[in-house]
Amino acid sequence: MTATTRRHSSHHSFKLGAVRLSFAVGSRLAPKQTLDRAARLFGTPFASSRTRSRAAQPDSDMQRSELHINGQSIATYVWGDPSTQPYALLVHGWSSFGLRYLPWVAKLRELGFAVVTFDQPGHGASSGDFCTLMDFINTVRAVGKHFGNAALAIGHSMGGAAVALAQDENWHAQRLVLIAPAADIEAAANRFIRFVRLGEHLREPFLSWYQNRTGIHARELHVHHHVPSLGQPGLIVHDLDDREVPWEEGERYARFWPGARLLTTQGLGHHRILDAVEVINATLAFLRGECVGDRVVASPNLPFGLA
Repeated sequence: MTATTRRHSSHHSFKLGAVRLSFAVGSRLAPKQTLDRAARLFGTPFASSRTRSRAAQPDSDMQRSELHINGQSIATYVWGDPSTQPYALLVHGWSSFGLRYLPWVAKLRELGFAVVTFDQPGHGASSGDFCTLMDFINTVRAVGKHFGNAALAIGHSMGGAAVALAQDENWHAQRLVLIAPAADIEAAANRFIRFVRLGEHLREPFLSWYQNRTGIHARELHVHHHVPSLGQPGLIVHDLDDREVPWEEGERYARFWPGARLLTTQGLGHHRILDAVEVINATLAFLRGECVGDRVVASPNLPFGLA
């Protein structure tokens, strides 16, 4: 480790320690203000989403445009013609951006797909500075309805949850691929609360804040309540070493979704899995109709029981 790296690591640790101390103390001395600050932080994407999006270098075949959805300007990126070709909708995860999928585009085009991706509110080149899972879901539905039912939808992390939960009678994809998908926004909130050291007595008020903001309680978005009704085939890809969204959340999708299979990787973590060659190749094999991954059978002895 170089001296510069050590200084950066030390500075980062100091900042994190200061944030945690402020939340721990504020939880006791000013609970309402601290709760509001924590909830704001939970729903604010990292600024790196925008800087990394600006640095992406798509090819000249891409058509960039924007859609106006729920008061936000949503940046869209299109290859091919979704009105005449079967298209794939690619949905990024939290604090990411649509052009994160660039390594996928040429492979999907070779299979005959038009490709559509976009930046969620508060991400990439889209407007806004705050976003929730419900915003993710609603934006997927709106973008999907604009381009029509998709032949394929791929989602990573929170984008995977949004893709699964966005399926309804108004918009759907014929096949789904979910990579490191989040299954439980309540569990994600609990991890965040522990990470920033928000007081335990503010856990339920934190979830109530989220409900007031979105109109739905986080528990109602648990995917095991929703995916049993999905009729299309799906592939779940999740890494055992994922430190951000536990592998067990991907397994939960596969267990409750009758048409899904689970492909488990190791050593890729939460981010590298998205553009790993073996994951892209496994997805292409799934699209060709080959058998990929394992069928997971539900059991009443496992967490959440039977569907």
